[in-house]
Amino acid sequence: MHAYIVEGGRPLSGRVGVHGAKNSVLPILAAAILAPGESVIHNCPALSDVSASLDILGRLGCRTAQSGGTITVDATVLTGSSVPDALMREMRSSVIFLGAILGRTGEANLSLPGGCELGPRPIDLHLEAIRALGAQVREEPGGRLSCRGALTGREIVLARPSVGATENAMLAAAAARGTTVLHNAAREPEIVDLQAFLRALGAEVRGAGSSTVVIQGGKPLHGGEFTVMGDRIVACTYLAAAAAAGGSVTVTGADPAHCSAVTAVLQEAGCTVRSAGGAIELISRQGLRGAGAVHTAPYPGFPTDAQPPVMAALARGRGTTLFVEHMFENRYRHVSELRRMGADIRVEDRVAVVCGVDTLHGAAVEAADLRGGAALMVAALGAEGESRITGVHHLDRGYASLAEDLSALGARVRREELTFS
Repeated sequence: MHAYIVEGGRPLSGRVGVHGAKNSVLPILAAAILAPGESVIHNCPALSDVSASLDILGRLGCRTAQSGGTITVDATVLTGSSVPDALMREMRSSVIFLGAILGRTGEANLSLPGGCELGPRPIDLHLEAIRALGAQVREEPGGRLSCRGALTGREIVLARPSVGATENAMLAAAAARGTTVLHNAAREPEIVDLQAFLRALGAEVRGAGSSTVVIQGGKPLHGGEFTVMGDRIVACTYLAAAAAAGGSVTVTGADPAHCSAVTAVLQEAGCTVRSAGGAIELISRQGLRGAGAVHTAPYPGFPTDAQPPVMAALARGRGTTLFVEHMFENRYRHVSELRRMGADIRVEDRVAVVCGVDTLHGAAVEAADLRGGAALMVAALGAEGESRITGVHHLDRGYASLAEDLSALGARVRREELTFS
């Protein structure tokens, strides 16, 4: 077991780049299944979720190779359409393979996915979209799903703008006969990235980034080359870290427009934020203040993934900030650990009231999920004394070089293997 040891109270300074987006590369790796041939994907981060995706691709018969940030997927021949339960449980995003496997082979057998425990995240919208395209879906004992059938394009209206369901529908529809029109689609930048990759494979897709996506299915697909967008949530985490610790940090590699809902909150909290040439500069020197009410929402609203690290930063803001979590009901699992560090946070259902305190103190805390772990790191950087953060395997799912990046900015962070006698 590993832990991050963080010595807080040191202002951050300098420039840091972010790696490729976790929430983009995972559906793109799944999409590579659709195209017989070799796809070359650049800017792929070294994350445990990416490794799990490569294991799934290998199980299906794809040949994969990784050199630095470039992954090559040869999906010329698939030897299977089934994903074992153990691989599915490694990450929540494993369900994104459903549409691609079904579209390529005409059948898919897999189990319910794993990942962070953020409350019920049913895949009903995924299955409804797949059924709408003509697949027969059978839910079997033990949480297994069996899907098969030829797919035909049609109009689909999602009950809510789910990112995963939008992506799964796009992947399946790219292999279906005819045109699919997907209404109430999620609008996240990662979906625009998926559309661009599908186009690189020869698919005809338009409308991503709006609420209506049109996919002309049945086009002959081939391997392609693509570069994954920068990770906006990693960028927002580093900005929150700078806000908490103080100092001046410039983040590069992510589109400033994709981070605007978060930077607006940090500006309201007293930070100076400037964007130019694809970089975001944040200056935090006067101490933070409460930022009013922060409501998580689908893009372009405030991202639920940024809520925990921003909350951690504002735990030391003078005054009160109200967080309302509209996306996941268990998104406040980091609060009890922030309280160990001296934060004054009260939670009632989906509302968290953060009353800023003068000082947080270092403590031994444990990450319960990916973004909650990021919150503990942000809090530890702004706290007095030393913190020990365990549960870092959650952080490995979304941050490829967390200690190295923060250390380059002047933080004292190290990763240690814990031994028990």
